[in-house]
Amino acid sequence: MCAYMIRTTRKHQTNLTKSIITLITVWLLTCSFATQTRAQQKKQMVRLAKITVDPAQLETYNAALKEQMTTAIRVEPGVLTYYAVADKANPTHITILEIYADTAAYKAHITTPHFTKYKNTVKDMVKSLELVDVTLVGAAKKPGM
Repeated sequence: MCAYMIRTTRKHQTNLTKSIITLITVWLLTCSFATQTRAQQKKQMVRLAKITVDPAQLETYNAALKEQMTTAIRVEPGVLTYYAVADKANPTHITILEIYADTAAYKAHITTPHFTKYKNTVKDMVKSLELVDVTLVGAAKKPGM
């Protein structure tokens, strides 16, 4: 009976040790990924572009903006996010949320042919432009969105 209890106790100790090692490993990996994510967010360049567009050219402006945004996301690895929204009460007031991997990615972006084309296309459509560098406080989105 004593031999059985000793074997059973050792078996439980071995299982407990394996469980503790697994938990510690998962905890260390979680901490590592969280640190990497925070470091990546700290490097990112986040900017708001507040634009007022000539009402007579709004449709043409929106088309040029969409073309530039989709091209940048498709061909530039450092362009991470673009959201453009229009004020419901005044659709000529456009706000764009731009997120770049870092400042170098932004600097590369503004020299691309598609961005240069966009700037040349809309130069007489934009009545005002305010660029505001911001800090990303948090983000949440559903997977696959």
